[in-house]
Amino acid sequence: MLVDTILASAGQAWPPFVLVAGLLLIGAVAAADGLFEAIGARLARTRLGARSLLVALLALVAGVTAVLNLDTSVVFLTPVLVHAARSRSLDERPFLYGSVFMANAASLLLPGSNLTNLLVLRADPRGSAEFAFAMLPAWVAACTTTAAFVALAFRFEEGRRAASDVPQLRLGTGAAATVAAAVLVVTLPNAALPVLAIGIAAAALQRLRPRLDLRALLGLFALAVALGTIGRLWQAPAQLYDSSGVLAAAIGAAASVLVNNLPATVLITAQPAAHPDALLLGLDLGPNLAVTGSLSAVLWLQAARTVGARASIATYSRVGLLLVPLTLAAALAATAATS
Repeated sequence: MLVDTILASAGQAWPPFVLVAGLLLIGAVAAADGLFEAIGARLARTRLGARSLLVALLALVAGVTAVLNLDTSVVFLTPVLVHAARSRSLDERPFLYGSVFMANAASLLLPGSNLTNLLVLRADPRGSAEFAFAMLPAWVAACTTTAAFVALAFRFEEGRRAASDVPQLRLGTGAAATVAAAVLVVTLPNAALPVLAIGIAAAALQRLRPRLDLRALLGLFALAVALGTIGRLWQAPAQLYDSSGVLAAAIGAAASVLVNNLPATVLITAQPAAHPDALLLGLDLGPNLAVTGSLSAVLWLQAARTVGARASIATYSRVGLLLVPLTLAAALAATAATS
């Protein structure tokens, strides 16, 4: 019986981890094509003011997160936002922290935008399009609140514009693979293996050998299977949030910080979730409280180091303690108003 329970937990957990591996491969190909850098550089050279530039780049993060997954977004767009700030001699902090905060906020829209969405929705009869329609008000509220908060939380002084050439925008293999993945994520109930196949094929076509560190994914997968097994044998975690959606969101946020949102999701949803949408709000937005909350934050720290950006764990939590209650309240209010 224990073996069957472990296998059931692994069966719940593997699709999102395979999906994110495929999306990371596609993101690596798109980055090698210069797709993200070219878009970011063009935004940086516009006549937008400092805050408007930040909001435009955060909108880019929101779009890429929704389509490609938040982990891919933070890995490849964090350097783009930092570069855009430096090219205008701007304070890079709102661009640096805004990239990860917006990635978490924007991961509410599609099932494939966040691994936690797929885990919570495993028993949900809604298709991807129906889920996106239901989550759209909360997504808009969370993204708008995040962009406004980050834009106002930091001081801005207009810098000088760099005179460097804009990278050529090439719509090659990376762009085609991105579109194909987006279509598959929206149309298929489980797009994990097809998206992985596209990622492998795209990397092979480009003769690209991306340096993807899969150890963090494998470690989280093992922890998710272990907690999923516990959740199947012990029903108390699922009973905690049966009473209300607000409580479900709060528990999701707290659990994500304590044990990371992926293992927390498998533990909590081993039994059917009473308030799945509210739970997702907590699990997706809660990680903005601390870098322990999600894999995306760990990947963000690595991405920041690659461009020499000084990412502070303390600053992350200091800003997040103010941001998360605001985004959760806005998202819950938007969900309640449309339900």
